[in-house]
Amino acid sequence: MDERDDEDYEIGVLLRRAHSKAAEAFNDALKPLDIQGKHFGVLLLLHRVGPLSQRQLIDRLGSDKSAMVRFIDDLEARDLCVRKPAEHDRRAHSVMLTPHGEEVFARAERDALAVSRALLAPFAPAERTQLIALLTRFVSQ
Repeated sequence: MDERDDEDYEIGVLLRRAHSKAAEAFNDALKPLDIQGKHFGVLLLLHRVGPLSQRQLIDRLGSDKSAMVRFIDDLEARDLCVRKPAEHDRRAHSVMLTPHGEEVFARAERDALAVSRALLAPFAPAERTQLIALLTRFVSQ
């Protein structure tokens, strides 16, 4: 039998469990706003960058086309975003936040910060900084 370190084969399991824990906490916090974490990602990007095409949202969020269409349909049904013909290409559509979407995003962002702080509370400040830096580097590869 090979001698391996635990991290040789548990990284996927650990990342999945960490994601599940964070997603559950975040989705619970967002329930009163009638959105989920998957919606928040779209709102966050539209808030920070401004109108984007569905293709740009897919690329930036690592989603697939059918899932993104559903996310945007959900957000439109809640009057949080709207699709409009793109200025540069009438065949394409830009997705943008509505005024109501900006309001909901502001509340969701406060909730997201509170959840993040609670999830990271067991770590010392230097550990939080290191964890974020390591995960950022991990996903950037």
